[in-house]
Amino acid sequence: MAAIQVVRSEWTKIRSVASTVWTLSLAVVVTLALGMLIAALSKNEFDKMSRNDQLSFDPTFISFAGMGLGQLAMIVFGVLVVSNEYSTGMIRTSLAAVPQRGTFLFSKIAVAAGLCLVVGLLTSFVTFFLGQAMLGSHRAEIGDPGVLRAVIGGGLYMTLIAVFSMGVATMLRSPMLSLGILMPFFFLISNILGNVSATKKIGQYLPDQAGSKIMQVVTPIDDDTPYGPWGGFGIMVLWVVAAVAGGYVLLKKRDA
Repeated sequence: MAAIQVVRSEWTKIRSVASTVWTLSLAVVVTLALGMLIAALSKNEFDKMSRNDQLSFDPTFISFAGMGLGQLAMIVFGVLVVSNEYSTGMIRTSLAAVPQRGTFLFSKIAVAAGLCLVVGLLTSFVTFFLGQAMLGSHRAEIGDPGVLRAVIGGGLYMTLIAVFSMGVATMLRSPMLSLGILMPFFFLISNILGNVSATKKIGQYLPDQAGSKIMQVVTPIDDDTPYGPWGGFGIMVLWVVAAVAGGYVLLKKRDA
């Protein structure tokens, strides 16, 4: 089957499954709502902050406060895009129709990543403008140094989270196992490792900790991270490449 036909087939699969549409919608809603809420609370608390906290205040990054929960929906989306076919047994039919497993996998990832990029960028820009509206006099402008990079970075971050999840789901094949590993990893383990002084140097190299740097404009005063926004983004890209490569190798080696 020609690559363009495979891409069309994957697009039909994604948009015809209600659960994938709902998870993307949930990512948008959660990110927007929580971002606005945290921005409004931050505005009210600003005058009570310490001097160092005020100097480290990053209005752009504050508007992305909902990204932490929004990314969980992107994880679910990435897992479902891949593992739905395994759980229903459709993977055998798909691989029979597309024997070139590399073409099959990368077409699926390309379609899902393209959709996530559109949704992620739209969400990131809307979240930014709504968040800044909530911050009032403490807001940042899109033309301020580093702000546009951070806003575009928000969309790229959401996309990479979904693609990373697709790579992991391809390796594990089971939706329950994939979610059972990815959810605690991003929601609990990464946060613990990144915030405990003894493990902070390890945590800062995890995909979400490193990748979120791209959304940061103001560097906190006590931040000793050895890389900047693009360095962190590069680390996240390496994690994603490793996950997708692992999925590709295992898909090539084993039976459906």
